[in-house]
Amino acid sequence: MQYHQAVRIGQDRARKSQMTLFEHAGFAMLTLTVKRSQGTFVPVGDKEFVCIAQKPEGWVAVIVDEEGYAKAQSKVLPQEQAREILQKAIAAGIAEYTGSVKLV
Repeated sequence: MQYHQAVRIGQDRARKSQMTLFEHAGFAMLTLTVKRSQGTFVPVGDKEFVCIAQKPEGWVAVIVDEEGYAKAQSKVLPQEQAREILQKAIAAGIAEYTGSVKLV
């Protein structure tokens, strides 16, 4: 797959995840659209999992693919608010991701 094809597919998947997270957080931005796999770029995965991650400036709610690549994230929040978003998403049927999150 060519890089620009991977970007286009990845953007579509990440936008879908952005809208999913927006429903629960009220704000969401795209993060990653492609990832490296066996030395080549591929689109982020199609599956959606939710988790929270700590950044230096605070906590974010994140929609990740099956390998933990972040496709969408909330704005930086206090930990309690990030956990509330996580619980809303889980209650809506999104599985929780417990592995290592790749934000960049």
